[in-house]
Amino acid sequence: MAKRDFYEVLGVSREASEDELKKAYRKLAMAHHPDRNQGDKDAEAKFKELNEAYDVLKDAEKRAAYDRYGHAAFEGGGGGGGPGGGGGNPFGAGFEDIFEEMFGRFGSGGGRGRQRQASGRGADLRTSVEIGLEEAFAGAKKTVRVPSSVSCEACNGTGAEAGSTAAQTCPTCQGAGKVRAQQGFFLIERTCPTCGGQGRIIKNPCKVCQGAGRVQRDRTLNVSIPAGVEDGTRIRLAGEGEAGLRGAPAGDLYVDISIRQHPLFQRDGANIFVRVPLRMTQAALGGAVEVPVVDGGRARVTIPAGTQAGDQFRLRGKGFSVLRSAARGDMYVQVSVETPQNLTQKQRELLEQFEAEAAKAGRTSPESEGFFAKVKEFWDGLAR
Repeated sequence: MAKRDFYEVLGVSREASEDELKKAYRKLAMAHHPDRNQGDKDAEAKFKELNEAYDVLKDAEKRAAYDRYGHAAFEGGGGGGGPGGGGGNPFGAGFEDIFEEMFGRFGSGGGRGRQRQASGRGADLRTSVEIGLEEAFAGAKKTVRVPSSVSCEACNGTGAEAGSTAAQTCPTCQGAGKVRAQQGFFLIERTCPTCGGQGRIIKNPCKVCQGAGRVQRDRTLNVSIPAGVEDGTRIRLAGEGEAGLRGAPAGDLYVDISIRQHPLFQRDGANIFVRVPLRMTQAALGGAVEVPVVDGGRARVTIPAGTQAGDQFRLRGKGFSVLRSAARGDMYVQVSVETPQNLTQKQRELLEQFEAEAAKAGRTSPESEGFFAKVKEFWDGLAR
């Protein structure tokens, strides 16, 4: 039976791009795959035909030869290694490429994932540290205890018994860390059972670490926390994570910083705010008050006469340091005015006298006087 045109097999035009070829092949290969059509000889034949066509057309040189000479270009073994030129792969190299792209991320984690696994690099670790606002302001040194894997001292991390030969290339996978097996028309790739994906084996493993080159142990580390650090900051300690297998590089340790709430201060970026309550007489007459500063010191703030609730006073450079900068934030003193409670009879009489005289004089409470004047205008407008 004469072979069908390869472009016709894939359902594309002769001007199809590489991406168009790949998409067409992927769709048809999945539809006619033998595992999806068990016992269907017609699907099996179409699947082989698809692989042969794609193996030729995906290769620029083979495609040029096919466009010029047709099927005759590959008669007599010109295709290389039988139909599909797969070199022992019954599906052809094309299917292997697509299989890796579509399914490689499952199971072993894809090509790059296998390389990371085979490298044996230690895992990254994560811990957290809680500090006070004062420590965030000035910086601090904290000690953290981290349960992790550390390099085995008995074998210096090699995994081999002292005096014996170090790791050798795995004879099963030849150092690849993976093996392939054919099941029907399906080519299965799995982690090498001999070396566990490492690509190397140890004939005389260390009795302490059982050949892993690392052992479990808690470690105590000092963490330097810079001045000005913010809540949620993550500090990376390179190489302080889990030890790698058999001398491979260690992972990193990430320390998450959280800052406790302070009873006096609130922080907003590099600026800091403190709320100071004033007696009504203090706000009316003015004066000076001492306020705390986050570094433990004190600052004297002058309160002008007639200060209102919500007024704030700025103290330059009394805030937090800005990370990786010489800049400093500011401190803001926010004023609240307290209404007196539990008055004595005498105090009440004095306040009533003050209120009566203030009402006659006017202009002692400009904000309230202005507000009620607008209210009167509003009501008068409704009455017209």
